Amino acid sequence: MKEFETVPEAFDWWIKNLYPSLSPDLKKGKAVRAWKDYTYKQGISEKRMREILIEFGHFKIQTSIAYEP
Repeated sequence: MKEFETVPEAFDWWIKNLYPSLSPDLKKGKAVRAWKDYTYKQGISEKRMREILIEFGHFKIQTSIAYEP
């Protein structure tokens, strides 16, 4: 299991490590648009990163927020 501190950190890892191994059919549409937007710095929201990670990377994303006075 690999853990990440932030969604952008996980997405960067996905782009470099999992995206290249996707089948040609999966590299169409949403996945390739996200790859291009990220790689060429055209802008990609954290919400869209989350969607891609869940759909194409089998990631489980949990948010933890803590307030300690």
